[in-house]
Amino acid sequence: MLLGFSQGACLASEFVARTPRRYGALVALSGGLIGESVDPDDYEGDLEGTPVFVGCSDVDPHIPLERVQVTTEVFERLGGDVDERIYEGMGHGVNEDELSAVAELVVDLLDGE
Repeated sequence: MLLGFSQGACLASEFVARTPRRYGALVALSGGLIGESVDPDDYEGDLEGTPVFVGCSDVDPHIPLERVQVTTEVFERLGGDVDERIYEGMGHGVNEDELSAVAELVVDLLDGE
């Protein structure tokens, strides 16, 4: 599982999008793909159903909502099993719902799902 928050989420997302294959999971907390702009057509490959969790606030001061949405689009186009969750008014942080989602992904990995 590749997991990151903020800049770490951006780096993990970019790595997985540029080197797509089956991973245990990708978790991007308050982050997304890197660049002045992101063109989904620039990414090719197959994530083979890799679980992808993308969580962010609708008003994150560092990650615009549009960047989260295009990140989700890229991972869906690459064949990821994407769970995008946008949290109203949360700001730049991690919440209990995100921690629960990550815990479920870890349990699934340990159970071999």
